[in-house]
Amino acid sequence: MYFVDVILPLPLENKYTYRVPSDLEKAVSTGCRVIVHFGKKRFYTGIVTAVYERPPKTDYEIKEIYVLMDATPILRRPQLRFWEWIANYYLCKLGDVYKAALPAGLKIESETTVVKNREYTEEITLKPNELSVLHAFTTEKEKLRVSELEKRTGLRNIVPVIASLMNKGLVEVNEELKRGYVPKTETYLRLADEYKEENVLHAAFEQLKRAKKQEQLLIGFLELSHALNPALERDISKKELLEKCGQSTAILEGLLKRGILVPYEKEVSRLQRQVCRLQSPNPLSEAQQEACQKIREVFREKDICLLHGVTSSGKTEIYIHLIRQVLDSGRQVLYMLPEIAITTQITERLAKFFGDKLLVYHSKFTDNERVEVWNRLLHANGPMLILGVRSSIFLPFSDLGLVIVDEEHEYTYKQQEPAPRYNARNAAMVLAGMHGGKTLLGSATPSIDSYFNALTGKFGLVELKTRFGTHQSPVVIPVDTKELKRKKQMKHPFLSPILLQKMQQALEHGEQIILFQNRRGFAPMLECKQCGWVPRCVNCDVSMTYHKYHQHLVCHYCGYTLRVPTTCPSCGSEDLQMLGFGTEKVEEEIAGAFPEAKVERMDLDTARTRTAYERIIGDFDKGKTQILIGTQMISKGLDFGNVSVVGILNADGLMNYPDFRAHERAFQLMIQVSGRTGRRDKPGTVILQTSQPEHPLIQMVVNNAYREMVDWQLAERQLFHYPPYFRLIVLVLRGKNESVVQDLSRTYADKLRDKLGERVLGPVTPPVSFIKTLHIRKIVMKVEIAASIQGMRRVLDEVYQEMQQFPTFRQLIIHYDVDPL
Repeated sequence: MYFVDVILPLPLENKYTYRVPSDLEKAVSTGCRVIVHFGKKRFYTGIVTAVYERPPKTDYEIKEIYVLMDATPILRRPQLRFWEWIANYYLCKLGDVYKAALPAGLKIESETTVVKNREYTEEITLKPNELSVLHAFTTEKEKLRVSELEKRTGLRNIVPVIASLMNKGLVEVNEELKRGYVPKTETYLRLADEYKEENVLHAAFEQLKRAKKQEQLLIGFLELSHALNPALERDISKKELLEKCGQSTAILEGLLKRGILVPYEKEVSRLQRQVCRLQSPNPLSEAQQEACQKIREVFREKDICLLHGVTSSGKTEIYIHLIRQVLDSGRQVLYMLPEIAITTQITERLAKFFGDKLLVYHSKFTDNERVEVWNRLLHANGPMLILGVRSSIFLPFSDLGLVIVDEEHEYTYKQQEPAPRYNARNAAMVLAGMHGGKTLLGSATPSIDSYFNALTGKFGLVELKTRFGTHQSPVVIPVDTKELKRKKQMKHPFLSPILLQKMQQALEHGEQIILFQNRRGFAPMLECKQCGWVPRCVNCDVSMTYHKYHQHLVCHYCGYTLRVPTTCPSCGSEDLQMLGFGTEKVEEEIAGAFPEAKVERMDLDTARTRTAYERIIGDFDKGKTQILIGTQMISKGLDFGNVSVVGILNADGLMNYPDFRAHERAFQLMIQVSGRTGRRDKPGTVILQTSQPEHPLIQMVVNNAYREMVDWQLAERQLFHYPPYFRLIVLVLRGKNESVVQDLSRTYADKLRDKLGERVLGPVTPPVSFIKTLHIRKIVMKVEIAASIQGMRRVLDEVYQEMQQFPTFRQLIIHYDVDPL
């Protein structure tokens, strides 16, 4: 008798044991998917991690595997090892890693469906919510999912209502397996076997003399498919035949009815294949060639190299040459980007050099598309280049020779919610190491952590200090908005006279402009001028942002929305004013100042889908848009040749944030946005608007003094025990009862202090301490870099077990955030 250990896509630490049915004993293997019962009636897709004969010692009955889904594993052994590293280092459950790693299309779970059992009669007393659920069914035996019932009834917590109706015999609840990945098929055509005989085909053409269009379509099919020449014969789809022959479906139906052509379904890929003549990589400049050679030399001694190259220095060209070398050696390459928005430009660029060896993978793909990328990589034997965002580290690589982490400083490489809260940059280094590959980190403004590792010799360091060719660094002009407002020279609320002047000149010369404001919406705050009332979210401790286009107030933490009030709910006054400005307000102001210019906005509101990203970037790249307004999305590695002016509208909002990394991030954002201009032969101008032009950080941005900024920040961080000198682990406690959260967080911190001493700070109340109806407290641990993460985990587990003695402890939701950003 055989048994298997299985991981489930649930936040569970353990693997679970199941018995293998006798008929599956030879078929099941590590890395295969199995459908198993878990709980009373639920089904889940489990991943087999071990197969063995020895029966486990348990005092409960071991359940049997319900279905084996795969004849061959869909997971490679190194992936399981990588999952375990993620779970151990980031202090989360193995089930959390599985849930994040595998595309949804590869996970089949059961879902609860509800059916109305019988008609309601007045003999049974029902509550209004129960009546609402029954009235949601339109037919007697209609099956509705719980989520569908919530939509139809508008009820939030509907499960207790369903349970009550089930007890009264009015509804039945069932568990059904929902469908996962569905292959895409298309209709193809072939010549019927009997018509491959010359005399039979000749007779067919005789019959078609009176049906000229059918005759032409058959001739077209024979020419395209080479059906009469087995050596050249190829498959022809119905769609291709009709398009190339210019005929209608009705004409084709005539040939199908005669039995001359036979239709059949064929599985096709959803992935867009690049069809073009491949180009050789562009020759490198002398500086690029020198940097490329230095990277190769570093890789002889070290596994990780940091490429610090100024904006527009041509780092991507260096990447392409290194990728070509690794692919030629027969190995795989992972090229990581921080944002989906960049993939459009980079994909087109890489496709010219690598053709069908290029695969793209990110969250804007459909579930089915992601499964196809997964399967293609799983079964690929030759070299492949994968272009992806942070989730691409979980793909089934077989022989990873190089990982490139572009814009490595970006915080979007860090997964925030839900678990696992991993940093894809750091995890990619471990992944490459497991495959015996190398990691190249690239940035114009490297993270202080990475630069420190390079300075101390842990990473190699290669610097590229000049822009490519004749490209000139932009001139950064700081503008004192406080002084301009004092002198009443700001005719527009957030557009200085010099910015307006430079924009006008750029438009007159047919050049483009980028305006950066790292806040979406119309106005961050609405306030009553009479009583000071500010609309706040009911679920979070934040003010709501005004979005003018939809006439809504929106909470950017939980998504809660309200219609904009016409009068103050507190005092009845109609004198409501907008405070601050977001990208939506900037767009309106610019449209008024430059009515002839085509203006586009790129933020989370306008670029939620892949096609929206591509359209906005494509229009700007082709010159259809003259002015692009955006949040941090526009700072990440985009390459536009005609941008001559960049406006940073509010530098103060970037610097004045309660976080030890605020100045580092502000510097990176301002330098990166500045780098979007002057990327060809035209010089660029950056207008940096601030009320603190003499602030040291502003002066460092003006002078592009990266090393000076690093030294300044490192001195502070060493003094206060922050990364890169210490590792941060944050314990986050959330709960509905504020006093319970407060009291237990104090007890928790005291118990941790007993074991870890002064390394433990808190509990602290975060700037936003109430999100999605939950109160939040944090306990911060500053641990020596040399300390074992496993040793820390043992201590944390011990204290967690001690906290279990408190009855109210179960009311808390707890998670760890290792290396928070």
